Amino acid sequence: MKAKHKLRQAIDSLYSYGRATTEEAYTRLVLECARASDVEQAKRLKSHMDLHYCEPTNTFLHNRLLHLYAKSGKLSDARNLFDEMPVRDIFSWNAMLSALAKSGSVEDLKAVFNQMPFRDSVSYNTVIAGFAGNGFSKEALQVFSRMREDGLEPTDYSHVSALNACSQLLDLKRGKQIHGRIVVGNLGGNVFLSNALTDLYAKCGEVDKARWLFNRMNNKSVVSWNLMISGYLKNGHPQKCIELFREMQGFCLRPDQVTVSNVLGAYFQCGCIDEAGMLFRVIREKDKVCWTTMIVGYAQHGKEEDALMLFGEMLLEDVRPDSFTISSVVSSCAKLASLYHGQVVHGKAILLGVDDLLVSSAIVDMYCKCGVTDDAWIVFTMMPTRNVVTWNSMINGYAQNGQDLQALALYENMLQENLKPDSFTFVAVLSACVHAALFEQGQSYFDSISELHGLTPSLDHYSCMVNLLGRSGYMDKAVDLIKSMPHKPNSLIWSTLLSICAMKGDINNGEMAARCVFELDPSRASPYIMLSNMYAACGRWEDVASLRSLMRSKNVKKFAAYSWIEIDNKVHKFVAEDRSHPETEIIYKELSKLIKKLQEAGFIPNAKYVLHDVKEEEKFESICYHSEKLALAFGLIKKPQGGTPIRIMKNIRVCGDCHVFMKFVSKIMERPIILRDSNRFHHFVGGKCSCKDYW
Repeated sequence: MKAKHKLRQAIDSLYSYGRATTEEAYTRLVLECARASDVEQAKRLKSHMDLHYCEPTNTFLHNRLLHLYAKSGKLSDARNLFDEMPVRDIFSWNAMLSALAKSGSVEDLKAVFNQMPFRDSVSYNTVIAGFAGNGFSKEALQVFSRMREDGLEPTDYSHVSALNACSQLLDLKRGKQIHGRIVVGNLGGNVFLSNALTDLYAKCGEVDKARWLFNRMNNKSVVSWNLMISGYLKNGHPQKCIELFREMQGFCLRPDQVTVSNVLGAYFQCGCIDEAGMLFRVIREKDKVCWTTMIVGYAQHGKEEDALMLFGEMLLEDVRPDSFTISSVVSSCAKLASLYHGQVVHGKAILLGVDDLLVSSAIVDMYCKCGVTDDAWIVFTMMPTRNVVTWNSMINGYAQNGQDLQALALYENMLQENLKPDSFTFVAVLSACVHAALFEQGQSYFDSISELHGLTPSLDHYSCMVNLLGRSGYMDKAVDLIKSMPHKPNSLIWSTLLSICAMKGDINNGEMAARCVFELDPSRASPYIMLSNMYAACGRWEDVASLRSLMRSKNVKKFAAYSWIEIDNKVHKFVAEDRSHPETEIIYKELSKLIKKLQEAGFIPNAKYVLHDVKEEEKFESICYHSEKLALAFGLIKKPQGGTPIRIMKNIRVCGDCHVFMKFVSKIMERPIILRDSNRFHHFVGGKCSCKDYW
């Protein structure tokens, strides 16, 4: 700071006294500006020279100014000075090339390079690095070849830039040719060159060759370790990535933020969530990439609440999230069906100005998955641009929320916008047809996948058609479609058929479908449970016992069904006949009062949905205290007034009795209810459900 202050005083004095007595005085001050990297004082000095018509006798002074402008990223000043120079030497041209390369002005860089009356290795190195560093890798390699044609031998710096270009293009063949020249020329001792070679082989998939080169390096830098760690991660070897990180620690090298981000990614790929958390906590300085890696890792591994908490910490640390961070957090809110947190993150994205296409599409999806399609539509219509992902989110959102005709109308609008639908679009469209019982329209859309849009129907599309045929009463056609499929049916296809059979009470086809699922996915519990429930509904208790015995012998674990409700930003979770909640007594008292009130209005608990061989009294007790009913009672206690919907989430499909129960409550209590189960949304209003009892 003292040096800069003295420099400013010296130039102030110059302005006070007028023109400097000698050119050397200007030169000395220019050199001081260069040493202090003080571009503002350099510009003042240049203005003073122009004011007093001081024209240097050689290029040295102008070259030093030009170099300082280039180094400081002052392209406009550099260009003006360069154009004013009456005489330019090789240093002038190279300084201008450097300024253009750093600013990313690739076309101007190319033009100036071609205008040069003569070039040296610095000229070529600057242009090769400029092209490679700005994503023009093919052009970089062309200049690299031209360098040799012009009789100049590439230096280590040339080779590093050329190898970086090969890495960007994944051009291993060209990279190996350059590697061969390096070996023949005995040029392999430079750590930057070794790093470039390691990176090339790792990015091109030859990770063992990269490791061989890495092991031969004598003076490995942190960058060297990062390249090899990243190489293992990108080539699907997260465990080796972690092992190399531990080896790095053994050399007492301090990992940087790039190291940490890669290793966090490796831990998540290995499923080592706790280890990732421990590493993250011990790192003092965390950049945006570290935070984002951690948040995305949590979001992708079912730790949505942890992702939300970490996002809050990130904001408190004053680290600015990017669109990838925000979209991951929004997706976590969608999975939790947490409307409150989703709205908060949406507001934060607007305040930060991070509301691009990626984020806006995630927000549309979030509002749909929280059952608020009106808000999703507002965001959708306000987006300046939309891609197929955005349209899919809105179409699917309508379909999942029982607004099937809106979903199909929006699909037609999408076609009018000349957007090409993809595979996911048709899953949403066919799902809408299933929910709305539009058999002929669904068949037409299915046929259009290949006939009009040139796509091959996937197993997901066939699953939708099996569902549509079965629900429409064409069970034989559904079975025939499965048998005539060009694909081998997977567990999804047979599970769909089994689900339809369970709904229709078709034991024969249900047993066939179940056997196929058992064979394809023997550890999954739901097909055993569906078939067991079908047997129980028919009173075939021996078959029920036999299936349960089969599950035990195969160690098939049944996952617990549960529901949850968010009250005052806190999630409350319930299982059937749950008595663990601190307000259990009040909840059961409220639910008993509610059941009595509904019975007076005509509601009769349907014990047929209790698929256990127990007495009728026990069946009644069991059916009355399902998890979603407990969650609803708790919601009515905490929010007794107002027309705002009570929002309940369930991890499996709602049973028939609870579905009827919710309809009665929405009518008798005049309270809308939104229930999201594993299959779709149910909007209960005035005794009716958005699924039209077609769930």
